[in-house]
Amino acid sequence: MPPLIIGHRGASAVAPENTMAAFREAIAVGADGIEFDVRLTRDGVPVIIHDSTLRRTAQLPHRIADLTWSELQGVDQTVPGLDELLTLFESNQLLMYLEIKCDSPSERIPLAEACCQQIDQHSAKERVIVGSFDLPVLKFVRDIDPEIRTAASFELALSTASPLSDQRILDEAASVGASALALHHRLARKRLVEKAKLTHMWIAVWTVDDPVWIERARDLGIDALITNDPAAMLAAR
Repeated sequence: MPPLIIGHRGASAVAPENTMAAFREAIAVGADGIEFDVRLTRDGVPVIIHDSTLRRTAQLPHRIADLTWSELQGVDQTVPGLDELLTLFESNQLLMYLEIKCDSPSERIPLAEACCQQIDQHSAKERVIVGSFDLPVLKFVRDIDPEIRTAASFELALSTASPLSDQRILDEAASVGASALALHHRLARKRLVEKAKLTHMWIAVWTVDDPVWIERARDLGIDALITNDPAAMLAAR
C-alpha cells in the first residue's frame, strides 16, 4: 500500500505554516490529510500554532498562553482557531493529525478537554488522530473519550545517555494507550516498524520531503508520511 501523504502544518513549503492558507493549499493539491499543532489561549480557546510565542511567525514577543482569543486575533489574525479548521474539514473526508503542545503539566487536562470537545462537536472522531510528545496528555485524551485515536510522538534523544530503543518506544506508547506512533524519520528503523506492526500500530514518519521515502515507506509498512511539500510527494507516489 502506498503511504498517505500528510501536509506538515498544511502545505507549509508554499504557504505560512499552520494557517488556513496552508491547509487550503494542502486540500487543493490532493493531500490525504494535514498535521497541525494546538495550544490554548488564556481564556481556554484551542488555537493552531506550533510555538509557545509569536516571535518566529509574527515577530511579536507575546505568549499564546498569556493572550485571550480576542487579544490574539488583534495582534495576529493568521492564527486560526481549532473550530475554524474543523469547520473547513466538514466538507471533505481527509485525515487530521492534531498535535497537542503543552508547556507545563497544568495545561494537559484543559487542552485535552478542549480538543476532545471540539472534535466531538464537529463529529470528527473517525478522522482525527491526536498526538503529542508529552505522552501523559494522551492518557487524558483516552480517559475523556476512548473513541479518539491517539499517537505517541518520538524525536531523537538529545543525549546519547538515554537512547530510544525500540522496546522503550513501544513500552512508552503502550503505557498511555496509544494506538499509533509518530516517528522522527531517523527513528523509522525496520525492526521497530515490524515490532509495532505486530501490535497493530498505525505509523507516521515526519518530516520528510525527499520522494525516496515513498518507496521506503512501502517497503517498511509505514502508513503515512508527514511532509512540508505534499504536492511534490504526491507527484512521486
